[in-house]
Amino acid sequence: MSEKSCQGSTSSSNPPMGAVTICVSPRVLFNMETQPFSPGPAFSFVKVLEVVNKELRKLCPESKELIKVVIITNDQINVCQRLIEDHKLFIELRSMEDGESLIDVLKANHADLYLSDKSTEVEEALGGGIAAATMFTPEKMAAVSETQLRVAFDGDAVLFSDESEQVFAREGLDKFNEHEKTHENTHMNQGPFKGFLEALGKLQKKFYDKGQRKKCPIRTYLVTSRGAGSSGTRALKTLRSWDLEMDEALLRSGAPKGPMLEKIRPHIFFDDQMFHVEGANAVGVVACHVPYGKWVSS
Repeated sequence: MSEKSCQGSTSSSNPPMGAVTICVSPRVLFNMETQPFSPGPAFSFVKVLEVVNKELRKLCPESKELIKVVIITNDQINVCQRLIEDHKLFIELRSMEDGESLIDVLKANHADLYLSDKSTEVEEALGGGIAAATMFTPEKMAAVSETQLRVAFDGDAVLFSDESEQVFAREGLDKFNEHEKTHENTHMNQGPFKGFLEALGKLQKKFYDKGQRKKCPIRTYLVTSRGAGSSGTRALKTLRSWDLEMDEALLRSGAPKGPMLEKIRPHIFFDDQMFHVEGANAVGVVACHVPYGKWVSS
């Protein structure tokens, strides 16, 4: 089982099975508005990915199943190349050619995630079936782990579809709770970030299969407004039905998420409601808005 956990496809036309590709705009990796260009909100996230890759290489020296980061730009290729070299980043640079669309470039790179500061780019990526989010910069970013990647996800309209949130938006909390109780054993449809969580889970499993769960350099969190009753149970049952697990599931029962995120200190947090994105930013957590589905909070 240990050997199998390190194996994967090495076709030249496709990335290895289980590899994770994260594409970013240069404007979230670096602050491009002022000179000298300082690290942007995605910088710590990208740096810790290099640590994860180092641990993956130690675990499975022959495997190519690593995390790849690609900067996608159309007009700052030279600046980006210099910044990559100055900061000694092990990432790739992809220049968009005339006539190429963003979604074409993302699909050509087999992107599992796209991060940008422009909501129009994010909406285009989501429309093309790629997990994407608009990244915001806290006024003062909290210190984060340099040895363990920590990723926090909201549930509805992020990992799951927005079906239940539509019920809440139309009919209120009581009808939402009634709906969740009725459908407690009905698994929810997947949301835009299910595939990204799945990709991280495959990398985590490599460590689990070799008895190194406690040493795994990737940790995931579910931080949801759902409570501990039927609504929370439904979320956890849905994850189990996908054969996915979170390291921690934090059911907030409608309480603000900021205080809990301040304790977790994830490198990145994804939520579909700006209220929670702003709450995370207020405590120094880098948060991203996922404008998914018909029910989108402004």
